[in-house]
Amino acid sequence: MPIAGHSPGRLSRPVRPRHTHPVCRREAGEHPPAPRRGGPPTATGDPGGRTDGGAHVTVDSPAARKPRGGKRAGAKKPAGGPDQPELVQLLTPEGERVEHPDYAIDVTPEELRGLYRDMVLTRRFDGEATTLQRQGELGLWASLLGQEAAQIGSGRATRADDYVFPTYREHGVAWCRGVDPTNLLGMFRGVNHGGWDPNENNFHLYTIVIGSQALHATGYAMGVAKDGADSAVIAYFGDGASSQGDVAEAFTFAAVYNAPVVFFCQNNQWAISEPTEKQTRVPLYRRAQGYGFPGVRVDGNDVLACLAVTKAALERARTGQGPMLVEAFTYRMGAHTTSDDPTKYRRDEEREAWEAKDPILRLRRHLEREGHADEEFFAALEAESDALAKRVRDRVRTMPDPEDTAIFENIYADGHALVDEERAQFAAYQAQFADEESN
Repeated sequence: MPIAGHSPGRLSRPVRPRHTHPVCRREAGEHPPAPRRGGPPTATGDPGGRTDGGAHVTVDSPAARKPRGGKRAGAKKPAGGPDQPELVQLLTPEGERVEHPDYAIDVTPEELRGLYRDMVLTRRFDGEATTLQRQGELGLWASLLGQEAAQIGSGRATRADDYVFPTYREHGVAWCRGVDPTNLLGMFRGVNHGGWDPNENNFHLYTIVIGSQALHATGYAMGVAKDGADSAVIAYFGDGASSQGDVAEAFTFAAVYNAPVVFFCQNNQWAISEPTEKQTRVPLYRRAQGYGFPGVRVDGNDVLACLAVTKAALERARTGQGPMLVEAFTYRMGAHTTSDDPTKYRRDEEREAWEAKDPILRLRRHLEREGHADEEFFAALEAESDALAKRVRDRVRTMPDPEDTAIFENIYADGHALVDEERAQFAAYQAQFADEESN
């Protein structure tokens, strides 16, 4: 895969990538004039880099209304009955490729294998982190199980100079942005407050406060517009966060100031133990209309649909057309976090119905149906997954503990008398244990 570079993201100046990702695989001279596109930042040897092809694809403008010949066309209805709104789908649960009149996408077999690899390795890392928490190596973990397509599809749609504001579950998006998976675990182990420099990958630190990152993203996008940059910003949040005042305020400011921001809501059906119907009386994507910008619902278990819709939304933002809300209709197959027990509030039959729409199984069926991958590919990927899991285990268990008083650093730029007093009290408290050990 051609490797895309990365660049620091700062509000005071336009963000520019150091390298250019190819727009498509056409011969020189055949490119029509169009806004520059690029791929997410990765670095040679990083886990986010690909060995079997990237997921950079060409997405036709939503203005192109004609579906391609030879493929079935039409929007799909989600499970839940005929009264549910339509959603964008390009790959059925059975692995059949379909077309949508507003979101056309060209994907090579190499790119399909790359997307499949992304999802498989992300799920393996996520599962390993859950196991590590159960073994006492992490204090908590928020699994993305079932949401791989929403995250990989949208993550691979970003450009190197775009800026991402995640929640605390966007492990797949972090992977696409070139953040080493082991760096995600430091906060959950309690040894740091993040573990990576946001400006190296244009990927902000995880946000635990529900919904606040939507405001951060909107403010950053407003600054990007004032700087005259042609990049975009994307903010991730869940269906539960859509009820937060911060998200409503972000929608208002983004609309009024025409900010180049995409709001990506992963509707995984459950905000801890509260179902979506306790959050809204209308489909979430329709909320955007009340603020004055468009919204769309996409099949969140379809990696191709998530890729196509997010690329179109980001390009719309870059070209000065303002914000857009994307609702990825998906399902959290695991617990909200490892402190949660989903069997207390949802039925096994519900999960089983969604397991039939598994995003990884869906793409594998397509690869096998079309002859785009063989057993050698799947075996090599399984071996790569095992190696990743071992690296994660080894890295977590050898993470150094911070100094006891490090928590008091960087609270105030010039120091503070109260913090100094608290530091001294804590140091005296810790010294008691050292005295007991020496005796």
